[in-house]
Order: sequence, then structure tokens, then C-alpha cells
Amino acid sequence: MQFKVKSALTLIAGAVLLVACGKKEEAAPAPASAPVAAPAPAAPAASVIKIGHVGPVSGASAHLGKDNEYGARLAIEELNATGVMIGGKKVTLELVTEDDAGDPKQGTAVAQKLVDAKVAGVIGHLNSGTTIPASKLYSDAGIPQISPSATNPKYTRQGFKTAFRVVADDVHLGSNLGKYAVTTLKGKSIAVIDDRTAYGQGVAEEFTKAVEGAGGKVIAKEFTNDKATDFSSILTSIKGKKPDVVFFGGMDTVAGPMLKQMKSLGLNAKFMGGDGICTSELPKLAGDALADDQVYCAEAGGVEGQQKAGMDAFKAKFKTKFGDDVKLYAPYVYDAVNVMVAAMVKADSADPAKYLPVLAQTANHPGVTGPIGFDEKGDIKGGALTLRTYRAGKAVDLAVIR
Repeated sequence: MQFKVKSALTLIAGAVLLVACGKKEEAAPAPASAPVAAPAPAAPAASVIKIGHVGPVSGASAHLGKDNEYGARLAIEELNATGVMIGGKKVTLELVTEDDAGDPKQGTAVAQKLVDAKVAGVIGHLNSGTTIPASKLYSDAGIPQISPSATNPKYTRQGFKTAFRVVADDVHLGSNLGKYAVTTLKGKSIAVIDDRTAYGQGVAEEFTKAVEGAGGKVIAKEFTNDKATDFSSILTSIKGKKPDVVFFGGMDTVAGPMLKQMKSLGLNAKFMGGDGICTSELPKLAGDALADDQVYCAEAGGVEGQQKAGMDAFKAKFKTKFGDDVKLYAPYVYDAVNVMVAAMVKADSADPAKYLPVLAQTANHPGVTGPIGFDEKGDIKGGALTLRTYRAGKAVDLAVIR
């Protein structure tokens, strides 16, 4: 009995001690006269809109892919600095970049990656060979795609409502170069080489049609690939046929070494190509094999008059920002980003299903590459071409053709 009483007293004492400790840890109540401060309202989080960009930032055309990426970055940074309002609030644009290395398989892989990342739109790809297969994935996902440089006609002739481009296609480019070869350069016998890519074959085919349509004669058709470095066999064969003009459908990284080998073989002919060779890098790649007024090419775009001042200002801004000259397509990427975002703002939504119809109706967007509007296929209306040659290692504009 005595044990039970002692235990009970011990339990009661412990309970009192616990209660006392509990009261000691409680915060003292605020005096009645002291107002309780209301919590500060949280700043509204800015919505993030992801825009994808794809180009070859590795491989032979990495210099062009990086050029494109810089154009996209410049546009995104300027838009964020200015402030973009969608849905009644300020949004932040985020550039999601992927490398397709100019390879169709890698192109579709990164396209799926961007689809999975739920980007609101895609700028790219650079090459027709990667742009065309990737466009199916974007179409299936309902994601708008604007290519700044893919010129193969097939891209916008697949019936995809999501596919757009801001440069003229190979029909326009190849046909004008073919006519120029015959009527201006007075080419009577012309050899054609392509690199077997969607771009190279496409522009070579259109060039050939135009040459024959203008009364010229194609005396040789040869092909190589976009990674080749030795062209001695095909050039020796062509030399024996004494061409006035050699046309190459491909990129500058192949055209440069090809010009060197033409010189070493004594193949004295005018050299022509599409926008793929019409770059600021060609003089470096060709070295002393690039003679004045020997190479003629066309950029799939072009400005003149008052618009040229805007392009010059862009190029100066670009060089200040990145410490490098514009290689080729950066201004078109810059415009493509701005066109896409302008459609989002006008639709007051970054939802692809809502802004896509607005993008398709773009009629006269002021770009540094000129006014931009799309036709029913997604091609740019009134696409321009700039014909160029090289003198003293520098590109010289000859004419802008629309």
C-alpha cells in the first residue's frame, strides 16, 4: 500500500513538471495594444515560356550552328530585357538549345526531347536534312516550328500546319542561280556536283532545271558527301570536259577544300553554289584558291535600301555581344524568334493551339531581314535572294532578287 501511494505521488509530480516545462516553452502573448503585422504578400512568380532552338553546334557545320544559336540568344535576351506581357502578366522566355550535329537521326532524337520538354515553339533546324524529319514530330505534337535556313521545298509541302520558314526555298534559289550562270556568266557548258544531302541535292536539281531552261548545257553530274575531303577523281573527270562553270550543292566546309583542289588541278572555271557556301568563312576555308570574281553564290534572303541600315546595325550589335561576325543565318534566327513571340503576344497566350493560327496569319512583321509574312504553306512571301561574289577575300553583294 505504501509503495502504491509513493508511486502515485511520483507520477503526479512528473506530470506537474511536464506541464511546467510546456508552459515555459510557449511564446509570451503579445500585449493587447501591439498590432500583429500581416505577412508580406509573396511576389508573383513570372511565368516561364520555353522556346527550343536546334542546330549543328558540333560537326562540320558547327560554325553555322553556333551562329544560329547566337541569333536566338540575342533575341531572347532583348525580349526579356524589354518585357513581354502575356495573359496579363510579365513572362520570362527561356531558350532551350539542342545539338543535332547535322545528322537526321540525332535531329529527330533532339526533336522528341524538345517535345517532351513541352516547349512552346521551336526555331530550327538549320539543315533541310534534319529539319524535314523533325518537322513530323513537331506537327504530331502541335508545336510551331520556324526554320531560319532550311530551303528544301519538301519542308513546307508536307501539309503540316506547324511548319514555317523565313527564307526563300531552293526552287527560287536554284532557278535564279541557273539563269544567272547562263545569261550573266555566259556559261555554255556546266558541271554539277552535289553532296547527297536533302539541301545539296535539292538546290542542285533546281539549278540544273534552270540551266537547261535557259538554254545552257549540263555536261557532267557528279556527287560526293558532306564529310568528304578528297575530290580529285570527280574534278579530274570534270576537267576533261572543259566546263565554264562548276556548281556545287553543299556547304562551305566542303566547298573550300574543293576550290583548293580545283586550283591544284588547273581547273579554271567559275564556281557557283547556294546559300550553303555563301558565308563569311568561305575565304578562310578556300585560302588563296579563292580568286576575285571566281565564286558566285546566293544567300536565301536579302535587304536593300533603308533596310540595309537595320541589317548593318544588327551585325554591329551581334559582334559587340559575341565578339564574332555574323556567319550567315543569325539575322534570320533573330527574326524567327521575334515573329514567334509576337504571335504569342497578339494571341495573349503561349499555348501552341492558341497562338499557332495567329502565327500563320503573320502578314508584315518588320524584321532585320525585311518584312515577314507567310503564305498558306508556311513559306515566306516575296522571299529575297542576294547574289554575291568574293573580292579580296570579302563577300560583295551584286544584286537582291525577289
